[in-house]
Amino acid sequence: MNLNGDVAAVVTGGASGLGEATARALAQRGVRVAIFDMNADRGERLATEIGGTFCAVDVTDDGLVSAAFARARGAHGQERILVNCAGIGNGIKTVSRAKDTGEIKTFPLSAFEKVVQVNLVGTFRCIVHAAAGMLTLPVTDDGERGAIVNTASVAAEDGQIGQAAYSASKGGIVGMTLPIARDLAAEGVRVNTILPGLFRTPLMGSLPEAVQASLGASVPFPRRLGEPAEYADLALTLISNRYFNAASIRLDGALRLPPR
Repeated sequence: MNLNGDVAAVVTGGASGLGEATARALAQRGVRVAIFDMNADRGERLATEIGGTFCAVDVTDDGLVSAAFARARGAHGQERILVNCAGIGNGIKTVSRAKDTGEIKTFPLSAFEKVVQVNLVGTFRCIVHAAAGMLTLPVTDDGERGAIVNTASVAAEDGQIGQAAYSASKGGIVGMTLPIARDLAAEGVRVNTILPGLFRTPLMGSLPEAVQASLGASVPFPRRLGEPAEYADLALTLISNRYFNAASIRLDGALRLPPR
């Protein structure tokens, strides 16, 4: 797919981190970008900076998602690109003992469901809305109607202690990539997924500098945290290279997560 001013895109979780870097990279190529996020302050500022549109969205709410796609399309036209970066995580053991009392604690089901609803169901919800719109478009000269990039995590394959919900949600994204790509293949819509490792995101930035340095040093090569621009670079490659379809690609510097 050619990235230029004739193309519109939606980036979920686009106000910060990996989504922000991708929104900026697309805008630099001339693409009209709509940013979906819950953080209105950051989202509005970024949209103004890149000449895009901000839509306040909770991806677990179908009404809000539908309204956001309608607003984005009203501003930029029907999108041919969707990049799903919206996501959350938590760290809770399936079952554990309190250190002081020995009391047995279990993973609250509501906390498990919330992560799955945002990461997995929210991703699928946005795919459905975007793909339905893409199918109304004529094919481009190269036979395409759209391209979708999802964000999973290396935790989908080697989740750590306390990551049952997060790993399940990200593993679900990997698992649905192939069947969705097959569902949409006849319509000229491609679907791929990136599995990022340890990246320099706002969440990572909240950790002490020494902890960040230690995490970066755990990466085999290059021995550092990933930069959001490196994620964006791969996302744009998956969008623009027509032979990428149904791929789930680790972007992690050869990292394999230890148990903890």
